[in-house]
Amino acid sequence: MEETREKNRKKKAVPEWDLKKYIVIATVTFITFCCCILFFFFIYRYHGFTAYWQKIMGILQPIIMGFIVAYLLNPVMAFLEGYLLRYLKPRVKDERKAKKMSRSLGTLGAIAFFLLIIFLLLYMMIPELIKSIQNMMVNLPAELGEFDDWVSKVMAEDSQMREWLEILGIDISSAGGYVEKLFQTQILPQINTYLSYVASITTGVINAVKLLFNFAIGLVIAIYLLTSKETFIGQAKKIVYTLLPPRYGNVVIHTMRISDQMFGGFISGKILDSAIIGVICYVGLIILRVPYSLLVAVIVGVTNVIPFFGPFIGAVPSVILIALADPIKGLYFLIFVLVLQQVDGNIIGPKILGDSTGLSAFWVVFAILVGGGLFGFMGMLLGVPTFAVIYYLLREAAAYILRKRKLPEETRDYIRMHNVNTKTGDLCYKEEK
Repeated sequence: MEETREKNRKKKAVPEWDLKKYIVIATVTFITFCCCILFFFFIYRYHGFTAYWQKIMGILQPIIMGFIVAYLLNPVMAFLEGYLLRYLKPRVKDERKAKKMSRSLGTLGAIAFFLLIIFLLLYMMIPELIKSIQNMMVNLPAELGEFDDWVSKVMAEDSQMREWLEILGIDISSAGGYVEKLFQTQILPQINTYLSYVASITTGVINAVKLLFNFAIGLVIAIYLLTSKETFIGQAKKIVYTLLPPRYGNVVIHTMRISDQMFGGFISGKILDSAIIGVICYVGLIILRVPYSLLVAVIVGVTNVIPFFGPFIGAVPSVILIALADPIKGLYFLIFVLVLQQVDGNIIGPKILGDSTGLSAFWVVFAILVGGGLFGFMGMLLGVPTFAVIYYLLREAAAYILRKRKLPEETRDYIRMHNVNTKTGDLCYKEEK
C-alpha cells in the first residue's frame, strides 16, 4: 500500500529537467519585464536620468581622468620602458627586477613628461591669452567703429558693388552697427556673466580645488594602471571568458583589440597633428603680424582636433576677431588658414594618421554629424573612431554571412550585378546596351 502511494507521488511530481526549464523561462520573463520597465523609466524620466548620470560622472571623474591619462601616456611609457630595459638588463642580474625597475622608471618618466608639457603650455599661453583678451575688450569698441568707417568708405568708392548688394537686398552700410549691437547686447553681457562666475570667490575656488584634487587622484590612478596594465588586461579577459563561451569571447577580445588600435591611433595622431598645426599657425601669424596671434592659434589648434569641420569652426570666429581689428589682415588670415588646412589635409594629416579608421569621407562626415548632434564636442571628437569600430563589425558580419552563402565579399563585385542565380549561386550581370 505504501509502495503504491510512493509511485503515484513520483508520477505527479514534476521532473527535474522540466523544473529547470520553467525556472529559466521565468527568469528570462522577469529580466525582460525589468528591462521594459527600465526603458520606459528612461524615456519617461529622461531629464531625471540625465541628472543622475551627470552625478555619477562627477563621482567617477578622477577615475575617468586616470584612464584617459594612462591611455594617452601608454605609448610614451612603453618607449621609455623599452629603452631603460635595454640599459638595465646587462647591468642587473635578476631579469625580473630589471623589468620591474624599467616599468616603474618608465611610468614616472611618462607622468613627468605629461606634467612638463602641461606646465610649459600654461606658462607660455595663459599670460598671452589674458593679455590678448584684455586688449580685445579694451580696443573692441574702437575697432567696431573703424570697421564701420572702413565698410562705408569701400561702399562709397565702389558703386558697382553697392548696386549689386542693393539688388540682393543686403544693406552692408549697417553691418558695422549690427556687429556692434550684437557684441553689446549678446556677446559682451555673456562674457561679463562668465567672468563674474569665474571671479566669484566661493564657486571659483571650490571648483578649482575640486578639479585639481580630481586631477591629482587621476594621476595616481594612471600610475597604478600603467604599472600593472598587464594584470588589469588579464582580469578583463578573465571576466569576458567567464561570462561568454570561448567562441564569443574570442570575438569580443578581437573587437577590443581592433578598437584599441583605431582609438589609440586616431586620438594620439590627431592630438599631434593639431599641436603641429597650432604651432605653424602661430609662427605664420607672427610673420604676418596678425593681431591676437596666440589666441587665434590656440583656437585653430584646438578646433583642428575635430575632423573635417574643425578648421571651419575655428576659422570663422578667428576671421571675425581679426577683421574687426584690421580687415586686410583678416583677409590675409583667411587665405593663410585655407592654405594651412590644405597642407594639413593632404600632407601632414595623412603622414601622421594614415588610414587609421578605414572610413571614406562620406562616413567621416556622417559620424561627426551624428556624434555631434547626440553628444556635442566629445561626440564630434570620438564619433569617427566609434563609428569606425561599428563599421568594422558590420563589415565583418556581412563578410561572414556572404562566406556562408558562398558569395563574393568584395564590394566591386556587386556594383554592376543585376541579381543572384538562385540555382547556381553565381552573380548575374545586366548586359550593357
